[in-house]
Amino acid sequence: MKRVLLVLAGLAVMAVVILLLLSSDNGQAAETLPTVTVTRGDIVDRALAVGTIEPRVEISVKSQVAGVVRRLFVDAGDYVEAGTPLLEIQPNPTPQELIDAERRIELRQLEVDNLRREFERQQQLFDRRLISEQEYERARRAYEEARLQLQAAREQLALLREGRVQTESGRFETVVRAPISGYVLEKMIEVGDPVVPLTSYQEGTVLMTMADMNDLVFRGTVDEIDVGRLQEGMTAQIKIGALPQAQVTGRLSKIWLKAKKEENATVFPVEIEIVEAVMRDPRDPEAPPRPLVLRAGYSANAEIIIEKRENVLLIPERVVTYSGDTARVTVVHPDGTTEERIIQTGLSDALHVEVVSGLEEGMKVQEKPLPQIQ
Repeated sequence: MKRVLLVLAGLAVMAVVILLLLSSDNGQAAETLPTVTVTRGDIVDRALAVGTIEPRVEISVKSQVAGVVRRLFVDAGDYVEAGTPLLEIQPNPTPQELIDAERRIELRQLEVDNLRREFERQQQLFDRRLISEQEYERARRAYEEARLQLQAAREQLALLREGRVQTESGRFETVVRAPISGYVLEKMIEVGDPVVPLTSYQEGTVLMTMADMNDLVFRGTVDEIDVGRLQEGMTAQIKIGALPQAQVTGRLSKIWLKAKKEENATVFPVEIEIVEAVMRDPRDPEAPPRPLVLRAGYSANAEIIIEKRENVLLIPERVVTYSGDTARVTVVHPDGTTEERIIQTGLSDALHVEVVSGLEEGMKVQEKPLPQIQ
């Protein structure tokens, strides 16, 4: 019996020792949790847009004449003024088109001959005062119209055969000219390629694309969660992946009213005007920035600044415990004691949060304990 009592007493003592050790370890763990200091700084709430740098207006150059490309006067990357010749098209009519054009000339010639004789006869009658002036003018007008139609048929045949024609109002050629002043972005054709004309029934062959590269914009999409907080006129910082040292600022100019689906996500297209684009030398941060040449098609991310606050109290958001609308932190006093305190938070950038009340600059706030792995 005594032996049993001794064994039980020993077990009880061991249990007490183990509990004390565990309690001591927990206390040390609580005491050794790291802390962060309440500091002052600036905080910015941003919305991310993903997209590309594009010209505001990109024009597709097309021809109104069918044929094949005879000559090219410019190449991709060239700057041209409005009206500058871009290329010349050699008409390539079918034999049937040529025959029809020649037959129209013959028919118009017969009509002109007949109306000329009729006009001469009417003129003789008018000179004898046998017909009225109205009948005479009617005959003269019909003859003049027939002559003009004959001339037009001849010019059309010359245009089909030679690709150029000289008229009373000037010289016309099958030369496609630049519709705007700007750069040739892309050339889709080469000498000898066929050209389908632009008509009311067909879109026609795109020969080149042109744009004013001094008027670029960022076009991208914003997640539906953020679009409700955006307003036109907000400032944006644009980051270009290919130019990490570039500093590009813009202004939100357009927010689409209709969303679209991208990879099972709902996004809204936005457009940001580029206000300034400069490049800094990483080897000399003090050097003045130099103008940056942007190119169409650069992939970029735009951080649209929704709200910014300066010189406010900040703590990492990871140390805050939220319960409904209540935010709590654990304050560590200089004597090592801790206190759970309710604070009022403000703006957050997902990493730091503004402290509106409840803390003061320089206070220590305890980190949350790491979750125990079971």
